[in-house]
Order: sequence, then C-alpha cells, then structure tokens
Amino acid sequence: MPPLDEAPALLVANARADDEPAEGLAERYLKVRRRSLEVAAPLSPEDQVVQAMEDASPTKWHLAHTTWFFETFLLTPHLGGYALFDPDFGYLFNSYYEAVGPRHPRPLRGLLSRPSHAEVLAYRRAVDTAMTPLLARAERERELGDLVALGLAHEEQHQELMLMDILALFAASPLAPAYDRSASWAKSAMGPSLWVAFAGGAAEIGACGEAFSFDNEGPRHAVALAPYSLASKLVTNGQWLAFMDAGGYDRTEFWHADGWRRVSEEGWRAPAYWREGPDGWRELTLAGLEELDPAAPVAHISWFEASAFAAWTGARLPTEAEWEHAASSRPEAFEQLFGALWQWTASAYAPYPGFRAARGAIGEYNGKFMSGQMTLRGSCLATPEGHARSTYRNFFYPHQRWMFSGLRLARDGAEDEAASFEADVIAGLSAPRKSLPAKWFYDAEGSRLFEAISELPEYYLTRQESALLAGIAPEIGAAIPARAVLAELGSGASLKTRILLDAAPQIAAYVPVDINPGALDAAARTIAADYPDLVVRPLAADFTRAEALPTDVPVGPRVGFFPGSTIGNFAPAETVALLARIRGLLGPGSLLVIGVDLAKDAATLEAAYDDPAGVTAAFNRNVLARINRELDGDFDPEKFAHVAVWNRAQGRIEMHLEALEEQIVRAAGRSFAFVAGETIHTENSYKFTPAGFRDLARRAGWRVERSWMSPPPMFAVLLLAN
Repeated sequence: MPPLDEAPALLVANARADDEPAEGLAERYLKVRRRSLEVAAPLSPEDQVVQAMEDASPTKWHLAHTTWFFETFLLTPHLGGYALFDPDFGYLFNSYYEAVGPRHPRPLRGLLSRPSHAEVLAYRRAVDTAMTPLLARAERERELGDLVALGLAHEEQHQELMLMDILALFAASPLAPAYDRSASWAKSAMGPSLWVAFAGGAAEIGACGEAFSFDNEGPRHAVALAPYSLASKLVTNGQWLAFMDAGGYDRTEFWHADGWRRVSEEGWRAPAYWREGPDGWRELTLAGLEELDPAAPVAHISWFEASAFAAWTGARLPTEAEWEHAASSRPEAFEQLFGALWQWTASAYAPYPGFRAARGAIGEYNGKFMSGQMTLRGSCLATPEGHARSTYRNFFYPHQRWMFSGLRLARDGAEDEAASFEADVIAGLSAPRKSLPAKWFYDAEGSRLFEAISELPEYYLTRQESALLAGIAPEIGAAIPARAVLAELGSGASLKTRILLDAAPQIAAYVPVDINPGALDAAARTIAADYPDLVVRPLAADFTRAEALPTDVPVGPRVGFFPGSTIGNFAPAETVALLARIRGLLGPGSLLVIGVDLAKDAATLEAAYDDPAGVTAAFNRNVLARINRELDGDFDPEKFAHVAVWNRAQGRIEMHLEALEEQIVRAAGRSFAFVAGETIHTENSYKFTPAGFRDLARRAGWRVERSWMSPPPMFAVLLLAN
C-alpha cells in the first residue's frame, strides 16, 4: 500500500489553511463534527442502524465513516504513536478506498448491529481528542491544513447524505414518519418561469484554486458555448402532474432506452416519494407526508425522468458548462440556483482537460467515479453552508432518485422566445378582441396533436397533398438541381419530406427548420438514420424570422419546401412579406415547393377544422395548457369551447376559443377578464384561388414555374423560382 502522505500539497481539496474562517481551524473542526451529531439527534438508535437500500447507508455508519476518515488520513500517518481505536473499524467503515485495504460490502452495512451506537459515539470522541494537537499544527503546516479542510468538507458531504438516507429509510416505512415536522423543506419560487437568453461564445468554467474546491472542479479551462437559453426557475410539481396526465411515463418517444427499461421493470409512475391517495397526490418529505404543493419544485427524480420531461416540453437539459456560465454571469436572473434542489445536466461526469488525480489513496476521492454518472449543479435544501458554489460538480448514476434532485430546462438559441411568448400572450389577451398567434400551438404536445389531426378522415389537406406529391414527385425531382440543399420550413415530423428525398437522390443536404426543438431533433435523427448519405443540419428557429441557414451546410443550389398549407395562416400582406423573406433566406437562383389549400364549400372546410373526435379541439385548447405551464397561468381549458367557422368575406377558416362562462384568468403575472361568449382568436387558415396566390407570389419576387392540383377537395402544389 502506498504511503498516505504521498499526496501533493493541494490534494483533492484545492484549499489552503489560511482560507479557513477567522474562527480558526480547531473551532471549525468542532463545529462541523458537532453538526453531524445534530443531524442524527432526531433519530432513535434503532433508526440509525437500518439501511433502506443498497445506495443508502445507516446513520450510524456515516458517523463512524467520517471519523474513520480523520483517523486514517490524518492521525495514522501524521500523529506519531497513535494507536487505532479499534483495528476492525478499518474494515467496517472504509467506503471505497482500495489502496487502504478490504472493506465490508456496501449493500450489507445495515447488518452492522455492532459496534453499538454508544461505541460509535465513543469512537468519535476519542478521535476528536486525538486530533487536538494535529489541529494546532494544521494552523501552521499547509499540507496538514489542506487535509483537515478536505476531511471537514467530506464530513459535510456526509451530512447531506445522512438526510438523503434518512428520508429513504422513512419512505420505506409503512408509518411514513417525519424527521422534523417543524421545518419547511419546500423551496418554491415566485413568479413565472422565463427563458433567460445567452449569446454564447468563449467562456471559462471551473475553480481557479483561490478558495476551497474539490479536485473535480478544476482545472479552470476555456469552453465554447453556442447560443442558449435557460429557464429562470425549476420545473414544478404542477408541471410534472401535467407530464403524467399527458402519459409521460407511458410514451416511449421521450425516454432513453435504459430509462424506459427502468420505467418498465420498476414501475415508475411518479417521482420517488409521491404517494397517491383518495384525495390526490401527497409527497413524503423530511417534514412527513404532506399535500403535494403544485408550486414547489419537483424533487427526487432520476436523470432519465428529467431528460424525458425535457423532451416532452420540446426543451432539453442544460450542459454543465451552460449552467455554470449562466449562474456565474447572471445569477440575478434566476431563482433556485442554490438551496432548493440539485439540478440535472446533460453532461456526463468526466474529467476536465488537464485533470490529474492526487497520488495515493486520497486520489480515489473523485477521479475513480468519472465513468457512467451524470453531473448535477447547484445545491439543495440539505447542502451544508459553503458547498453551494457555481463550480461544484455533484454526480449520480442516471437511474438514482433518492437524492434531492430536480431540473431546470434549457433550449438552443439565444433568441428569448419565452419573452416573445409572454409578450404575445399579454398583448393578445389585453386587446379588445383577444387573440393569440398560431405559432404558439406547436410545443411538443401541440406538435403531437397536429400529427394526429393529419390522420383524421375529415382533414383532407394532408391526404390530398401527400397523394398529389406522390404523383408529381418525379416531375419535381427532375427540376431539383444536383447537390441541392433542401430546406423545409416548419418541418414537424418531416413525413412528406421523404417523398422529395426519394424522388431526388441528388439532394445533398437537408435542413429541417422548426420552432419545436424536441420534434425537430427526433425528426432529424430519423431522417439521418434512413438516409445515411444525406447531410442533415436541423435549425431550431421560428421560420418566419430565420435569417440564415446553418453555416456548415454544403455549398449547393437551395430548394425550399413549405408543405401543409401553413402559408394560409398568414393574411395576404403577411403572405407577401413571408414569401419575400423566404426568397432572401434561400438566395438567388433558388426554388420553392409550396403547398396551398384552395377555396371550397363551407361544410368541407368546417368539418376539417372541427372534427367529431375532438382532436382539433384538444389542439386548440393546448395553447391554454402551454400558458399554464410556461407563464404560471390558471386557465381551465374545459371552460373554453373550440369554435371553427368559415369567414367567407375574408376567405379564411377561423379558429377561436370561446369562454363558456364569465371568469377571470391569471397568466404572466396579469389578470384577464372574460365574459361568457367572448373568444380568443387563435388561428386563421386562408384559402386561395390559383390566380390569387400567383399574384401574391409575383408581388414577393417569385414566378410560378409549375402548378399541380388534386381532385376535389382541391389542393395545389406550386413550384416557384427566384
């Protein structure tokens, strides 16, 4: 076994003795050691010997192990003549230090009825007494001071682990006991969750060694960040209930394969400590079994669950570099960065560039765990003071749920879409005639519902367009130049795209553009897998505002694809402006394949937008659910009726949400009054004549090269040239 004193001066803790608080190292030592006993104080001796599961440890074991750490790494190598309190304790209370020797198996720690609780307390007192002369030396000797600082930080980590393990133990009891009923453990945030945007670019993350930090927090190094946005607060219980109500635990499309296996094998239906009863959901906290607070952050979720929820919302988890950059540069923009819950990131727990574990047994502290685990950032309600810092890297396996873990959402792009959504909602609901832009339909659930609408027998548009495209695909394919780049606007699931890709194998690259990152990512992965020779470069953006295609798209002629009659969502003047913008996006010499629904009888149109199965109604009402989720709204969607009507004078189908009763609704921190019968105008779908659309295209700078029309109910596909 290598000598324990071979570790370099900075050890695992990049700390210096002169960084200790003014109270002095000896006083701080006693304070930390006393705090461990205070954590254990509400427990009976019987509570302290039981192990709830393999991941957890008995409280008595924690009290002994933290003492063993000081005895093994400080007293034995640095205090001449020190005699071990009990030679067997090295086997019983070693955690994972292979270099120190064998140890009792972790899953069996709950069988250690001996030594007794009283003997463990005696062990602590004996080691504390023996540490007295070393603490005096540690004030003067830097290496010794570093070791003491590490030991104290290690014990503080175990104080948090003790509370985690106590809650796991009480959750396993049919009595659901409380650890401390007087404490308030929920950490709710105030106000709506907003997207905070960051432009990205060069940044630095990691500890720089000026104050205490663990070795895994450094070295400080440069990172390159793409533009991103981070949610201003944590996901709440109320949002998680919506995920569950939407079948989140039953829908494989949101889950990683290993996560889905856990859901299936272990029967996950809710976060770890939720309990369903006749009166609804309750949550076991350290204060006991409590009524679930919808405004409190959701806790005790695995990385698999956090990732699935993010996919359901169309967002993602932040990388740890994004989290640290945001927390360091604009902490005032966020709530619950620290002191509520550890926050899962998308980053695997891996060494930073230049990381080197310390020599000897002490080097096993962090480095040996840099495999198969995921990183969490922030701190939680059980984290000791001083451990809440922006560089701290916590880590757990992706399936684990017993820690105090939650999530904060992220998304690609620095465009502050949340602010835009909030502004549109406030402006639209404050207007004398209430309205909302149709683009806000398409969160993850809205995109799913629209795909379901496309399958309805009444919704002729998809059926007619797909059949028409299939028939004319050879003609369109012949018009597409070699090495072309196909850019699809509002790509959704990219289903119709395959018709063009199959007809035009000369297409070199595909750029799906969609406002919903979740749907975009799924579609892009599927297309890339099915067309391995195709370069796929997804662009998460509102296509009405996109200014450029991705910079790494191959050079080649540009061809736009705009199916589905989405162009009908825009008024005539807006249509001209949008077509002109698309012309600028694609550039000179480009082509545009566009789907256009043609005017027809009112009965056919109204049936297509108000199906008897109620799918379109659910699609329309989903925008209210999105307001509730993202802007802390309190809409009751069942108090609004879906209305679809043909406005012959304007040449458009209109969709509305009609208030069924007088009511006041809150969203984005505002109140909005509705009288019975008042509507929110949510969508227009203009229907064109061939001559009328040709004129709009001409005004935008396009010329119609070819046009094709389906049998009734008539739908048109046009090939425009720039």
